Formats: sequence, structure tokens, C-alpha cells
Amino acid sequence: MISFDEAVAIVSGLAKPVGHERVAIADAHRRVLAEPVVAMVDSPPSDVSAMDGYAVRDDDLRALPAALRVVGESFAGRGFGGAVEPGTCVRIFTGAPLPDGADRVVIQEIVRREGDIALIDAHPGPSGHVRRRGNDFETGTVLLPAGRRLGFRELVAAAGADRAEVQAWRRPAVRIFGTGDELTPPGTARAKAGSIPESVSFGVAALAEEWGASVEGRTHLPDDLGHMKAAAAPALERFDLVVVTGGASVGEKDFAKAMFADHGLELCFAKVAIKPGKPVWLGRAGGKLVMGLPGNPTSALVTARLLLAPLIAGLSGLDPGAALRWREVPLGAPLPRCGDRETFVRARAAGDRVEPVSNQDSSAQKSLADADLLIRRPASVAEAAAGDLVPVLDF
Repeated sequence: MISFDEAVAIVSGLAKPVGHERVAIADAHRRVLAEPVVAMVDSPPSDVSAMDGYAVRDDDLRALPAALRVVGESFAGRGFGGAVEPGTCVRIFTGAPLPDGADRVVIQEIVRREGDIALIDAHPGPSGHVRRRGNDFETGTVLLPAGRRLGFRELVAAAGADRAEVQAWRRPAVRIFGTGDELTPPGTARAKAGSIPESVSFGVAALAEEWGASVEGRTHLPDDLGHMKAAAAPALERFDLVVVTGGASVGEKDFAKAMFADHGLELCFAKVAIKPGKPVWLGRAGGKLVMGLPGNPTSALVTARLLLAPLIAGLSGLDPGAALRWREVPLGAPLPRCGDRETFVRARAAGDRVEPVSNQDSSAQKSLADADLLIRRPASVAEAAAGDLVPVLDF
């Protein structure tokens, strides 16, 4: 059995990107860049108006009031074809190109219009209300570095760079197997005595997708080794990572590791000295990664957050450490002395403090939904008082 930090180090060493591909901007949300995004255009592409108003020459404002003849209009995407000559101006709208000869834009609120004459009674002030060509970025500017995950802000920048596609790391293909004879699909358990709804795979799949995986199926397997072996072979051929929930202990029907024996399963670790989730394991079989999570809901989701999330982050092109950003927050309630295993306490934010949820059982589901933070407690650490700083992770 290894420590949590040792398990994280092993995961980080294995979490390498699985390949890259061209991705259309429309499909690139949450993808991780394999190459920088470099601007293909200037932004703005020319000097443009920042306001609705009139494009004028500074020289025509030396003597006020000024009466300038309006000789045309400039719209965004359709500029004025001529030039602003002395004594003239052009009606202009936000985003429209500044006509040749014009130095500034006078906002419409301080201009009086009488037919085709624009009357300016007082000097409009120091602001010219012009966005200069390339003021945001110029052609060749690196807007987004490799390794950046594309959120809504990054997508705007990438599209604004006139890039129809980006080079992104491929999303790792993940298959999830849930095991247990007692499990039935949600909506059917109440009709079968002794059954419980299978819930863990839904949470694991959602977490995997959140960190960059392409989850290509969830399958429930009975506790039958032959059946499980039959499912293992095609999964290892097709997917980058196989996740098995349940069957990770030493009971008569715990076959999660045995189902991969025919494919040369090599364990990277078999147990981790944490609570909850000690039975979590990681290995390689048939050249692919396999992770086993406990069957109890809280144990499964805690270990998935702690070890599956950084694994998928790295496979997706992120730094695995991006999934484990701890910060210190004061406790809102005391915590007892920790046992002999490092413990991750389910908790929730309470203002600027963190409070443990009441039910810390490894099979809990309601309190799992109530928790949004994990508190990290070293093995055998003394009790902590309200107000003490503790390391927490978004859960």
C-alpha cells in the first residue's frame, strides 16, 4: 500500500497526451491546445470608430462653432469610399472604418444636425474615440499558448484571430464498467427485492467528461469472471482508458483485476493509504491504462476526484497538477483527530469557511451531493479547532 502523494506521482508520470488533431472552433470547447493560437489578422483590421458619431478632421475644430457638411456614411463592414476633405465630415457608426483624412470621431450626443450640416459648438475633448489598427493584436501575435484549455473567453480570442480550426490534444476515449450483481438500472430497483440502483458510473462518467475525456459507454457487468473477461478484450482494443467500479477488494466475487489477467495486467499500485477509497488501483493491460475504483458511491467519487481527474487531465493535454489545486480555508467547525490513514473529509463551503458534512460514510449519496469541497487530513494529525486553516480541494 502506498501513500496518496506516491499515487499522485505515479498517475502524473503516466498521464501523457494521447495524440492531437485538427478541431473546428465550433467543436473546440474544453479542448486543450497542442499548438499556440497565432493571429492571422490585425484586430481591428483598420482604424475604426469606438462610438456612433461623426468622423472629422482635427483642423476643422480649431475654430468653433464648426459647421461641417456631411458627405457620406461609414458602417461596420461597409466603409465610406471617399476621404474627409476640409470642411466636411462623415456620419460613422461603432466598428466602422475611419475614412481617410479623418483624425477623430465626435460622438453624436454633442453634434447638432441641420440637414446635411453637422454643427459642433464646443471642443469634444481629448478622446478621439478611435480604435487604432492592431490595437488589440497584430498578425503573428500569439494569443493563446499551447496547453491552454479553451473556455468561452479563449474561443472568442481564437475565432477573433481568424482561425477556423485549432490543433488540440485528442480527448482520451474512456469506457466505464460498473460491477455488482445487486445493481440494477435506475428506475428498476424498486421492482426487484434486494436490488439497489446503479449510481456510481453516472458520477464517474460526468467527472471524466468534465476533465476532458470522451466517455464512450457505461456498461454494467455481473459478478461473473467469464462475462467480465469477455468485456475486457474489446475495451482494451478500442479505448485509451478503462475504468472499473466495484470488485476491487478481496471477496469471492471481486474480479475487477482478474478480468484483465489474460492481457498481462501490470499493477502500478494496488491500494492507497487513504480514507475513503483504499482499494483504488491503477495498472496497464494490453498496452492501455486501467483504473479500478471502489464500489461505494462516496469512495468511488472521492478517489475519482483525487486520482482519475489528474489522470484524465494529463491524457487530455493539461498538466495533471491542474486537477489538484489545494488552497487553505479556515474551518467553520472542529474536526477530530485523524486515524492511521490520510483522510479526505467531505465538506461544504459556508461563507469564507469550510464545514464537514454530517455523514462521512463511504456509501453515502445524499451527503455526497451536499459536499462541494474535500478537506485533506494527514494520518494521525491532531484534532483541528474552528478557525484553523486546512487544505481544501474543489469537489
